[in-house]
Amino acid sequence: MSTRPYLLGLTGSIGMGKSTTAGFFRDAGVPVWDADATVHRLYAAGGAVAKAIAGLHPAAVTETGVDRAALKAWIASDPTALARIEAVVHPLVAADRRAFIAAHGDAPLLLLDIPLLFETGAEGALDGTVVVTAPPEVQRARVLARLGMTEAHFASILSRQMPDAEKRKRATWVIETTGMDAARKAVHALIDEIGRLRHA
Repeated sequence: MSTRPYLLGLTGSIGMGKSTTAGFFRDAGVPVWDADATVHRLYAAGGAVAKAIAGLHPAAVTETGVDRAALKAWIASDPTALARIEAVVHPLVAADRRAFIAAHGDAPLLLLDIPLLFETGAEGALDGTVVVTAPPEVQRARVLARLGMTEAHFASILSRQMPDAEKRKRATWVIETTGMDAARKAVHALIDEIGRLRHA
């Protein structure tokens, strides 16, 4: 029987229902670490990334935190900028994740919501992974319904993400999100299964 939390990574391409599925885990009492929310917090005024970026390129930070437009302009004009930014951001995000895990050491299961989980090799530090998926036409309809989304932007986002089929192949578990009631039930079944694994 394991005495430490089971670390489950959650990922899925845009429009696949990842945030909703993470919410199902949260509703079931599972602590959730959200990579996107962490980055948003670290980039805000007073955040660790904002402080670090201010030291690298003061023009990219305002009183509200990191100015994304100024950051993009810097990256566009300086070929070394992206590597310098990543060298600062990645360790800070990783440290935040470690602190979250340490703070919830008594929990049987922790969910780590990481959009680029496989792309960044994060699965190596996890006990298992779950990928959320939906048919391409469902994904497309969801994404294009978002305010300001265009076909070109959607295509650009997809080009930077690992194909859904590859993610499903690599995942320990796959949850289909076409029907949300079924997805919620799948989440509860998965939590039960991991509980049994921990007690085996």
